[in-house]
Amino acid sequence: QVQLVESGGGLVQAGGSLRLSCAASRSISSFNILGWYRQSPGKQRDLVADVISGGTIHYADSVKGRFTVSTDNAKNTMYLQMNSLKPDDTGVYYCSAFYLETFWGQGTQVTVSS
Repeated sequence: QVQLVESGGGLVQAGGSLRLSCAASRSISSFNILGWYRQSPGKQRDLVADVISGGTIHYADSVKGRFTVSTDNAKNTMYLQMNSLKPDDTGVYYCSAFYLETFWGQGTQVTVSS
């Protein structure tokens, strides 16, 4: 069973930055797709960014130019650097990993105050 553990969430003022981490219990290079999702209050869980094996990265339009996803294979960890945060970025952020099935972390809360 794969375990994904997110960390790095918190409360930040609009315009601030946070870096989220997602530590996997096995090599992240073994997954086909790694992703970050956000679930805002009263809304469905939406894709923020994903990394396809081979290195292709996609970002949601709402975060392009502000968020950057990266990976560290040696640490089996994926990161999400979030800059210029807005109140609309508030939500629970989940990391996911896909190989034959999708695995999810428990989520980390990000709250952006105006």
